[in-house]
Amino acid sequence: MRVPLSWLREYVDLPATETGRDVQAKLISAGLEVETVEHLGADLKGPLVVGQVLTIEELEGFKKPIRFCTVDVGQANGTGLPQEIVCGARNFAAGDKVVVVLPGAVLPGGFAIAARKTYGKVSHGMICSGDELGMGDDGSNGIIVLPPETEVGRDAVELLELVDEVLDIAVTPDRGYCLSMRGVARETAIAYGLPLRDPALLDVPGPNAYGYPVEVSDPVGCDRFTARTVTGLSPDARSPIWLTRRLQKAGMRPVSLAVDVTNYVMLELGQPLHAYDRSLVRGTIGVRRAEQGEKLTTLDGVRRTLDAEDLVITDERGPIGLAGVMGGADTEIADHGLEQATSEVVVEAAHFDPVTVARTARRHKLSSEASRRFERGVDPQAAAAAAQRTVDLLVLLAGGTAEAGVTEFTAPSAPHTLTIPADHPDRVAGVAYGRETVVRRLQQVGCDVHGQDELIVTVPSWRPDLTDPNDLAEEVIRLEGYENLPISLPRPPAGRGLTPRQRLHRRTGRALAGAGYVEAPNYPFVGEQIFDQLGLEADDPARRVVKLTNPLNDEEPALRTSLLPGLLGALRRNDGRGSHDLALFETGLVFKPREEQPAAVRLPVDRRPTDEELAGLDAALPDQPRHVAAVLAGARERAGWWGAGRPADWADAVEAARTVAAEAGAELVVRQGRYGPWHPGRCAELAVTVDGAERVIGHAGELHPRVVKNLGLPARTCAMELDLDALEQAGEGVPQAPGISTFPVATQDVALVVDGSVPAADVEAALREGAGELLESIRLFDVYENAGQLGEGRKSLAYALRFRAPDRTLTVDEASAARESAVALAGERTGATLRG
Repeated sequence: MRVPLSWLREYVDLPATETGRDVQAKLISAGLEVETVEHLGADLKGPLVVGQVLTIEELEGFKKPIRFCTVDVGQANGTGLPQEIVCGARNFAAGDKVVVVLPGAVLPGGFAIAARKTYGKVSHGMICSGDELGMGDDGSNGIIVLPPETEVGRDAVELLELVDEVLDIAVTPDRGYCLSMRGVARETAIAYGLPLRDPALLDVPGPNAYGYPVEVSDPVGCDRFTARTVTGLSPDARSPIWLTRRLQKAGMRPVSLAVDVTNYVMLELGQPLHAYDRSLVRGTIGVRRAEQGEKLTTLDGVRRTLDAEDLVITDERGPIGLAGVMGGADTEIADHGLEQATSEVVVEAAHFDPVTVARTARRHKLSSEASRRFERGVDPQAAAAAAQRTVDLLVLLAGGTAEAGVTEFTAPSAPHTLTIPADHPDRVAGVAYGRETVVRRLQQVGCDVHGQDELIVTVPSWRPDLTDPNDLAEEVIRLEGYENLPISLPRPPAGRGLTPRQRLHRRTGRALAGAGYVEAPNYPFVGEQIFDQLGLEADDPARRVVKLTNPLNDEEPALRTSLLPGLLGALRRNDGRGSHDLALFETGLVFKPREEQPAAVRLPVDRRPTDEELAGLDAALPDQPRHVAAVLAGARERAGWWGAGRPADWADAVEAARTVAAEAGAELVVRQGRYGPWHPGRCAELAVTVDGAERVIGHAGELHPRVVKNLGLPARTCAMELDLDALEQAGEGVPQAPGISTFPVATQDVALVVDGSVPAADVEAALREGAGELLESIRLFDVYENAGQLGEGRKSLAYALRFRAPDRTLTVDEASAARESAVALAGERTGATLRG
């Protein structure tokens, strides 16, 4: 919400010395998020005056139309003679009143004006457009043409209100009343302790039987509807300068008088309004739910298919507007100056259900100024006053006549009343405010308060967010000043430190960073289409997601079940920006819905929750295991003077998994696998033993070419993902340093020929078991395939076996016996034979 300080002063008599910065500080102290204070016209320097165009000479021979004008600026130039100005704009004519900047002036942006020769003429100044004066978009895209009655020579800085301060307030969802000058003025008046001139306090006639016919079929979706009619509007009437300037400062573009008036009243009172061209409305105006599949062309020119939950405004033809969101093109107010210009309007001021409006706006991806206000809560009792204010302005500015008929539909409702102990804010804040302070502060926000120890508080109609005693306590606390709350730091018990899970998380991050990976945390939100792009089966458990009730992005409404979507997106973005050699990792939570999800528990705030309440809250949460994932693309080792580099491949992804497993002290089983996004021939299945049972905890390898294409990734991208919590359960905690023997090592090499389908991991496992306790380490150092020497479909695996005893030097016979035992078991289990 953009709040011009000059407009704010109409409702609150602020001291003349108060600046926008001073008001900003006061409002921030009261709990509003005032992001910036914009100083309009701070670098503007006159003379800037009103002039009248006397003559226009068209200059020929140039690439674009150029006009040489003489302009009467009165005595502003010191001579009273016409000012000669060269101008390229064409939206003005002789006799028009325009804004003229004279030599010596400085326009916004530090643009100094001086007499200069151009297009063969000397231009003594400039005829200005709105953009050149920093006025924003006025819809004309050209020179400012002022009303004919504007006085020549008048100071245009004052006329156009070019010097002002504008507060930009980020209105939070619970303070929808601050999306209006009325609401911000109320907060300002409270902050300064000054009276408020409430613009909604108007004499409003009661409803009668002569108003425009209205039928509300859904009193839940629309509990209040006021209709007023104004006739005899002048087709040539234009919005006055003061009104258009206030709209521009507030960030809105002037359109036409009728539309500008409704926008102005919305900004002033916070009540969205809509004006219908009466001649285009057919019969009774109705409010109902749409029929599934009904069509409506909205004011933005889009033909929309309606949903059965949409609330619509109708006439006898069908829908003519999306209630609370946007009107329809069929009853649009025509602009002034047209042959079919609107001369009779029906003004609608209604109150719609916030949830219905929010869902409709989101469903149609159609956020508007009206829907923003209805979603956050609009004062239902301001509708009649807003309609009256609109009628008054149309009569005043367009020469119209207000018809005596007043239509007002009101659904039965009762004021919202809360009971609160007088010392409740004291107990919440830990500050002794006292009953008088509590009552005074609640009355300042508009509450009606009665009682002594127990206060009966009637909440004002413009504060639908006050639904709980703690909301009232918050009002007292914020108005008394958050900065006045005492600061007391909790005293944590000593000696607990990090949990084993936290320590493993940190060790994993350090290990991967040490291996050359860069951490890339991502948002935990995904769209369900990512699972199709990753090639997951239709019944894959990863497709079962937890959906957010109020997602930040409609295209990503679910919580992730895998870290890969975010990491692969980060890899794609970095590759697209020129970084082609990438190794990224992330550790974070994934979210898996429970089979039976109990309802969430609402915890109390006036006491510590019980263990049962906390257990109920935990039970309502999805499972949230911690995963670790890594992705690679490009070169794993770069080429240089030190030698040739090599590209990242599936083995690097497997090695990343081994690195993580080593930090958990777990033995990782690596075997050929097949799953979702990985290449079927280059995918490793990763498993550990937990409580005596083997459990698959992840996969690693090269991604499938189809997945690479779907996601726009570099060719041969590799990835790894592990369940870090399961790895912790399988591990031995902090890795223990190996013992160092003082006795020499005995190394034995063995080359085994096996069938090409036998995994090297199976051969290694058999060798390890057969070698017994004397085996210190085993390493595969060569894989050889040659059909001529080994036979078709055969391969040779060469291993280096290191033997050592902790208490003696091994003899040759002992090392050879251990080697032969290992080879024998490998032959028995895998069919391996020694290579000749």
